[in-house]
Amino acid sequence: MKNPPPSPPSNGTAPWHRQNRWIYVAATIVILIIGWRLFRKGDAGDEVVTFEAKRGPLTIAVIEGGSIEALESQMIRSEVGGYQGTKILKIVEEGYLVSDEDVKTNRVLVELDSSELRKRLTTQESEQESRFAAMTDARQTYEIQLGQNQADIKAADQKVKFARMDLDKFMGEAAAQELIDEIGLKPPEPPDLNNLPEMEREPPAAPAAGRPGQIPANLPPEIAAQLAQAASSGGQPQIVSAAVTEGLPGISLRNPPPKAPPASPAVSKDHSREMASFVSKGFNVDFSKFAETNKLGDGTALQDLRKKQDDLVVAKAEHALAKVKLEGTQRLFKNSFVTKTELDNEDLNVRRMELRVETAETALRLHRKFEFPKLAEETVSKYEEALRALEKSYKEAISKLAKAKATKLTAENRFELGRKEIRETMDQVGKCTIAAKTAGLVVYGGGEEMFYYGGQEQIREGATIRERQAIITIPDMTKMAVKLKIHESHIKKVKKDQRARITLDALPEERLEGFVAKVGVLPDSQNRWMSPDMKVYLTTINIEGTREWVKPGMSAKVEVLVNQLDDVVYVPLQAINTVKGKSTCHVVRGRSTEEREITTGEFNDEFIEIKEGLKAGELVMVRPPRADVEKEAEPETATPPAAPAAAPQRQAAAK
Repeated sequence: MKNPPPSPPSNGTAPWHRQNRWIYVAATIVILIIGWRLFRKGDAGDEVVTFEAKRGPLTIAVIEGGSIEALESQMIRSEVGGYQGTKILKIVEEGYLVSDEDVKTNRVLVELDSSELRKRLTTQESEQESRFAAMTDARQTYEIQLGQNQADIKAADQKVKFARMDLDKFMGEAAAQELIDEIGLKPPEPPDLNNLPEMEREPPAAPAAGRPGQIPANLPPEIAAQLAQAASSGGQPQIVSAAVTEGLPGISLRNPPPKAPPASPAVSKDHSREMASFVSKGFNVDFSKFAETNKLGDGTALQDLRKKQDDLVVAKAEHALAKVKLEGTQRLFKNSFVTKTELDNEDLNVRRMELRVETAETALRLHRKFEFPKLAEETVSKYEEALRALEKSYKEAISKLAKAKATKLTAENRFELGRKEIRETMDQVGKCTIAAKTAGLVVYGGGEEMFYYGGQEQIREGATIRERQAIITIPDMTKMAVKLKIHESHIKKVKKDQRARITLDALPEERLEGFVAKVGVLPDSQNRWMSPDMKVYLTTINIEGTREWVKPGMSAKVEVLVNQLDDVVYVPLQAINTVKGKSTCHVVRGRSTEEREITTGEFNDEFIEIKEGLKAGELVMVRPPRADVEKEAEPETATPPAAPAAAPQRQAAAK
């Protein structure tokens, strides 16, 4: 136990603490002065940090951070289509090193869910069986239609042949041909059923303008008469379009008679025009002019005409003979050699012969005027009807064959489409298993792509991925590079083939060498969306050499050597101020400072070149005085152009 302090003497004087109160006061004043000076020193500590301007070499470099990437890599993406995506059933671990043996044995790296694709494949194969049956039926129907068309055309052609034979038999070949040429009958051109014309792709021409009831003035008289007759019977003629044949406008009635079905769309206009070219112009022919022996050939008409003529000649001969006999009988009757009765018989015979002559003449005249033209026109009409039937068989053959061909082609196209769908589905099933194709390190995809894919799941077993989404990247470890994003204030300094020093954050003691391989021309589009006010350019720095410990994804700091200044004066960036567009610095002179205007040059992330206004060895304040700091906060004060806001601010060593 310590002894208590001695009591002050009690000799009648003042207490001890009163005697030493001035000592307390003096000590307190000293402490306050020291504290005030220390406080002033600490308060002005930032103001007195100085740097001695140096002269010497200055390396101008652009320093940015980036990440290691492989220049060449195998990107394995999902090639399985589908809106809902595909699940990952199995995937190799990230960081697995794919060996050459894995490539030879086709080691499976990723296995996707193919259950839905297999169900779709089963359904498609079932539908393909039905399509095959439909295609087989359509092909057989087409072949049957070909045979049926040939039989129908052959039968119609045979009828035309027989009708022409009847015409030649009736009038003779020469007379029949002359009559056919005069009438204008032409047999239709037989179609090539093996090469049907293609369907027209161009739209039909717009119909000609016309009003209901309007009859064109340029129509032939017979057509105009038909239109007038149709109008008087209750039908309203109407111009609808340009006719296919004869170049005349087509006419339709509001209540038209039933007409034949339209030709197949597979028949071209030119072919239709050829098939319609045989139609006659009407029988405006005087058939009686052929009722002469010199006009007719050797046929039944000539035989009939000769028979009529022979009958007339015989009748006339018998009439003449009867007249001679009558004259002889009359002479004998005058001499009383014959009786009155015999004379009357001869006279009656003459009259009978006269009637026979008249009958023969009438028969010959009627034959020439009525019977022969009737039989001739009837025979020609049968020939024309046979031609029409042949044309109809041609058109029906083309129409039926076109339908059968269209059905066959449709069935074949559906079958081929189904086969293509099956192949695509089988291909999709095969793409659900992804094997190793290149040796290298397995890196999961989807890092930066999450922004583009709308924030999909990270790559893992059970995750759902979409088509074209990256699953695995296998980089080439022998060719590595650093991807940088350089600010627009520095991009003009960076040029291709400039040297660069690279330091990895994981191994700061190791330094790599490289060069600028590519400089972006336009700002980074991804950064444009996330930070539109900040413009950065993608730049690629190739790393020279190969090192096993350099792996993709590592963070690195790159120093791009832009320029090397050999002998310049330089100070820290923080020592430069910009006031009203002028660069200044505060030069320390003893206990006072001087604000001096200077001219700056190039700079890096720490130092800036001083071209004029400052000499080597002079002290400059690293930070401006408080008053100048307040000035810099004013609107007219700006950051010096030599030290952009994007440049990293580093504290310089004070001397």
